[in-house]
Amino acid sequence: MNSEYLISIIVSTVVAATPLIYAALGELVVERAGVLNLGVEGMMLVGAVTAFVIGSTSGNLFLAYVSAALAATLLSLLFAFLTLTLQTNQVATGLALTLFGLGLSAFAGRNFAGLPITGLKPLVIPLLSNLPLLGPLFRFDPLVYGSLILFWAVHRFLHRTHAGLKLRAVGESPSVAHAVGQPVIRIRYLAVMFGGATSGIAGAYLSTALTPMWVEGMSAGRGWIALALVVFASWRPWRVLAGAYIFGAVWIGQLHAQAFGIPVPSQFLSSLPYLATVVVLVLISRNKRLTMMNTPASLGQPFVPDR
Repeated sequence: MNSEYLISIIVSTVVAATPLIYAALGELVVERAGVLNLGVEGMMLVGAVTAFVIGSTSGNLFLAYVSAALAATLLSLLFAFLTLTLQTNQVATGLALTLFGLGLSAFAGRNFAGLPITGLKPLVIPLLSNLPLLGPLFRFDPLVYGSLILFWAVHRFLHRTHAGLKLRAVGESPSVAHAVGQPVIRIRYLAVMFGGATSGIAGAYLSTALTPMWVEGMSAGRGWIALALVVFASWRPWRVLAGAYIFGAVWIGQLHAQAFGIPVPSQFLSSLPYLATVVVLVLISRNKRLTMMNTPASLGQPFVPDR
């Protein structure tokens, strides 16, 4: 394997990991607030079809991403209203949200399948992008750099700000947070909306950058992998970043393995990212003490403030 080929694999891995980073970091904030939203896959699909439709009709990808974030945020607001206001079961509502997003995106995008779109252009860093061999590492699109900024912002918000401390307190003990005057429901609403927006951006990246086209169900389980990443990361942002790149490497690795004609059924190679997800979750579940220590204490539990 020559150096140029290795660099190309690294570049492909970073690009493949980018939508996972957006979706997983958003879900991490949601879960740190004590809410479990299993509708990430559905919100990603709605974001993907919204971005493609707006981008292909207007030619403005900035507007496409804003629209994708808003569309997914509206879906997250529906989830928040049902689970936080009406106190429905979070697991069942999240699954319903995924099914709704799958159907809605398929319906909305039925006339756009196979149409061309101009994808995101790389953001070239002067001088560094012209370096021999390493130049491609400095020619990523803006959303790749944005994922690193998002990681830094989420990490700083959770661990270095007063607002982040409030959110984590709500996730650990909403009754205590409410007793000291914190607006628990409002904080959870904002967290769910943030997770919806990042999931929409993750979906938009799929249809305008990773594979600039619309295909029904094109998220291909990435929303579920993002959910698994949050658990894999023990609800810590830096582990989400590392885990996303690991899963991205697995994803790209199986594609290259198929291209090399390795004598292994292509169906097995295609299943490797999902198999890796299952293996990781099994390994994590073996250490119940570590999992219990890091899991937000009120995750998935409803909270009804005293009147």
